[in-house]
Amino acid sequence: MFAEGPRAFAEMAGLIPAAPFLLNSPRGDRHHVLVMPGLGASDVSTGVLRSYLVHLGYRAHSWNLGRNLGPAMPDLASQLSDRLLAIVDLSGGEPVSIVGWSLGGVYARILANYYPDKVRNVVTLGSPFAGYQRLTRNSLSADRRGASTMAGSTTDTLRALAAEPLPGVPSSAIFSKTDAVVPWQMASQTPSAIADNIEVYAGHIGLGFSASVLYATAERLAQPAGEWQPFTRDGWRSIVYGPADLSPRTQATGLTVSGAAL
Repeated sequence: MFAEGPRAFAEMAGLIPAAPFLLNSPRGDRHHVLVMPGLGASDVSTGVLRSYLVHLGYRAHSWNLGRNLGPAMPDLASQLSDRLLAIVDLSGGEPVSIVGWSLGGVYARILANYYPDKVRNVVTLGSPFAGYQRLTRNSLSADRRGASTMAGSTTDTLRALAAEPLPGVPSSAIFSKTDAVVPWQMASQTPSAIADNIEVYAGHIGLGFSASVLYATAERLAQPAGEWQPFTRDGWRSIVYGPADLSPRTQATGLTVSGAAL
């Protein structure tokens, strides 16, 4: 935990030598991307990531909700829904990709579960979504059916939804096994035809400034709509990225993350 700060500065410093490589990453198709910060952070924390995506040709948007104070924020579900739908309107009705850092990634997955037709792709960065499965699948479905909108759902339902496979929405979970804030078991997902995991060597606080994270995010977003393929570790990638081995993937439900029960 004490090394998280110095590691974050090292990740920032590493952007300078990595810049020529990063600037030649796969280009975007100008689709809209919503970028959401982690717990205790604001849009300032995602500035580097958003600027990078804009350079690559995306229309990157901040979440515009101030500092992320977690579930205690008033009308959070309504505000998240309104923000996503406003960006969808800007896109002319086209689905929007969502990139979420830490708790922001939990929100991204909740939005994708409620609005699968409006979300093109989800990328999470060290997000503790896998620790939220507290309801049975039957009770979760019943609770969700009883709420006409995301804002009408209970907090437990929203948290459980974060751990559910996304309905038809491709997702990539970027995680680090040396993350001192979020256990990697909580930040990874069961792979499927539209879901994968990408292991990086970075600390939690530096995820948004890590060259390997920036490249992986850009590569995920650059895939044409409807043509999603899992991330591969061919060639040089086998050195930069870990094997994303999830075994043994022990249950990490109910943990306290970064001093706040999420």
